[in-house]
Amino acid sequence: MKQLLLILLLTTTQLSSGQTIRNFSNEFLSIGVDAAAFGMGKAVTAFSNDVNSIYWNPAGLVGLKDYQGSLMHAEYFQGIANYDYIGFAKPINDESTIAVAVMRFGVDDILNTTQLIQDGQINYDRVSLFSAADWAVNVAYAKKLIVKDLNVGVNAKIVRRNIGGFASSIGFGLDAGLQFKRNNWQFGLMLRDITTTFNAWSFNDEELNNIIDIYNNLNESILNDGNPDNDDEIIPTVTPEKIELTKPKAQLGIARKFTISRDFNLLTALDLNMRFAQTNDVISSSFVSVSPAFGFQLDYIGRVYLRGGINNLQNQTDFDNSESLTLEPNFGVGFNYKGISIDYALTNIGGASGTLFSNVFSLKVDVSYFR
Repeated sequence: MKQLLLILLLTTTQLSSGQTIRNFSNEFLSIGVDAAAFGMGKAVTAFSNDVNSIYWNPAGLVGLKDYQGSLMHAEYFQGIANYDYIGFAKPINDESTIAVAVMRFGVDDILNTTQLIQDGQINYDRVSLFSAADWAVNVAYAKKLIVKDLNVGVNAKIVRRNIGGFASSIGFGLDAGLQFKRNNWQFGLMLRDITTTFNAWSFNDEELNNIIDIYNNLNESILNDGNPDNDDEIIPTVTPEKIELTKPKAQLGIARKFTISRDFNLLTALDLNMRFAQTNDVISSSFVSVSPAFGFQLDYIGRVYLRGGINNLQNQTDFDNSESLTLEPNFGVGFNYKGISIDYALTNIGGASGTLFSNVFSLKVDVSYFR
């Protein structure tokens, strides 16, 4: 129960600090979609050209010839969190395409033990369950420009976040992307949160005040770090509504396709993921921090795919104050037959970055093959 109280208090106290532009906000929108992209280390900004482009680069949606639909499911933290995605795209004409997608990242069946003890009595009937879930609805439009092989796309997103009955938020933002192709080279630029995506938070004062009362009535030795002579109390201040702003981010990508033989092709890609803040990324400054991502895809007659990639290169400070480089290796396979694509990715192999690996599955259906 103490852990739950601390988590809720720290979360609400942080969000209550006023209108703030944050370096890390709505981070579930940074996870990505599509097992094929995960297998390549997410280095797909330059060449993504299917329904999943609604996330990676909406300019790529103009590559569709007919309806496409996509599903994805992934589990994180050994199944504690579930991440699901569904997308649909439809060409309007030969030059433009529209698409819509829904994403959900959530932890369900969290025990709410704030009412477990009342008047000194333990009653397990008061324990309830709640979910902490993040939702996003994306609507995208893409169009070919007058310049040959130059495409543009925009993506509007509505973000809904909910922490049980304690707090919730609603937000809105815009992304924009470009793609350009010349011979076997492909280039892409994706600008995320160009409007500084916001979340307007509201809080359940009754629930939060009850948590604060319980927190302040905890054992004094625990509240004061084991020192009963310390009379200081931590009483967080909760403001009913606050605005949380997300800083813009950018992704610059380049890709090239090589023909190995009549049956085999190799696609290589490099993405530069940029945040306009100083972080632990391998390239970091006060203005911008850059984390490169590398990926490759080997295909056999366009039906069987083998993928690999490296991303999330970070400088990590160890306990002895020495620095080391961490990264996330990824692996993927895929199969495509008559418009049905099934892909699998194993991300962060070996837990090199300190986080657990994840299994990602996705399904894509291209209606043009059935006409």
